Amino acid sequence: MSIIQNKKAFHEYFIEDKYEAGIMLEGWEVKAIRAGRAQLKEAYVNIKGGELFLFGSHISPLLNASTHIHPDPVRTRKLLLHAAEIEKISNKVQRAGYTVMPLDMHYKGGRVKLTIGLAKGKKLHDKRATEKEKDSKREAAQAMKKERR
Repeated sequence: MSIIQNKKAFHEYFIEDKYEAGIMLEGWEVKAIRAGRAQLKEAYVNIKGGELFLFGSHISPLLNASTHIHPDPVRTRKLLLHAAEIEKISNKVQRAGYTVMPLDMHYKGGRVKLTIGLAKGKKLHDKRATEKEKDSKREAAQAMKKERR
């Protein structure tokens, strides 16, 4: 079940590969995510010392959070993947010029997971072509809907 999606990533980048990663979260963050208070718009993934980290994702704390914790909504969160996957991702980023983008936050087996993707940037003409394709599909679907009536 999807919690949030990063629609901006699909507009700005071609997504080549997708990986599912766990996220190291604190208790108040899990509660806030379950309440729908997470955002991936400005988020990006960076590789440091053979580990992946999620930067810029915003998780707004709940008002009734614990009094002894001072929550940081945009703190850096570590992503959990197998070492072979991390190595494969880091090699592609270094050699082929890919970017790692967070695509989707979802539940799997009661845990919060993050789908990350290896992405290449789109040029302006690519974005325009994608928009034209979406528009034509939408118009075709509307025409088919009218014919059924």
